[in-house]
Amino acid sequence: MNVSDLGEFGLIERLRAALLQAPYDRLIVGIGDDAAVWRSGGGCTVATTDTMVAGVHFLPRAVAWRDVGWKALTTNISDIAAMGGTPAFALVTLCLPPDTPVAAIDELYAGLRECAEAYGVTIAGGDIVSGPVFAITIALTGDAALDAGDAPLLLRRGAAKAGEIIAVTGPLGGSAGGLRALTDGSPLTNARSRLIERHMHPQPRIDAGRAALEAGIRCAIDISDGLVQDLGHICVASSVGAELHLDRVPLDGDLVAVFGDDAVAMAATGGEDYELIVVGAGDAVARASAALGTSLTIVGCIVSGAPLVRLLDESGGEVTLPSTGWDHLKKDRSA
Repeated sequence: MNVSDLGEFGLIERLRAALLQAPYDRLIVGIGDDAAVWRSGGGCTVATTDTMVAGVHFLPRAVAWRDVGWKALTTNISDIAAMGGTPAFALVTLCLPPDTPVAAIDELYAGLRECAEAYGVTIAGGDIVSGPVFAITIALTGDAALDAGDAPLLLRRGAAKAGEIIAVTGPLGGSAGGLRALTDGSPLTNARSRLIERHMHPQPRIDAGRAALEAGIRCAIDISDGLVQDLGHICVASSVGAELHLDRVPLDGDLVAVFGDDAVAMAATGGEDYELIVVGAGDAVARASAALGTSLTIVGCIVSGAPLVRLLDESGGEVTLPSTGWDHLKKDRSA
């Protein structure tokens, strides 16, 4: 058996079981959520890590190194946002082929610095190693707010309850459209260029995570693997089902203009939009919308039953899509 037979999420469960860690009173959230959380001093630390590899996560000849730096950090910031935390300190590890141009690393770090300044992150150090292909790994820590009893206020994948509504924080599918625009060989237009910008220059939703927490919402996840797949992670962690109305999914306008009939499927299953899925009571979602000054879009509801996502059309009929989202290790990455 190879790791491709397990898939990314099957392997995560296998590794979790292999560790068999004894309970640790400082650890609040371990393997299986967007970030880990532990008590530190008088507060709580939120921590995550992510890697981008040339040829896998970006095409070095097709995108700017400055955008690679921006995106490498924002993918981690989005994990902190999905927990309702505030990002603080980052460590950067570079794996560099010896013939990497110094100018490329200068541009990479210009993008890192731009993103760090935009989101209040301090890059505190890291490591450099040599390897056959470029890769950048970032470890990011942040802070969680505390309630009056010094308990951490967190958004968790496992906090969804039957009867709650499912909402998303913004239009979806732009990143998937940008990736297709980079690879399908069609001439660049203004709309295609904007889609590429959304793919390589995402805007993590720290504001939405905080607003959700303050409104009383306790369940969220960021959309990195695709709306359907990431909602499925909530279902598994919370032992609930979900009904997702595809006609209600907010679509990126440029995605619709460029890719037409494929737009709904791309918005439902394309990854790396880095918007948030939030799950909570209707009045809590309304309070979060008011705090943000823009309406969260209600796309479905949580139901009792098997931890599955049912896709529904505008008449309530069940729909099947050929892809459910991204899995790094599957031979067929549509599953």
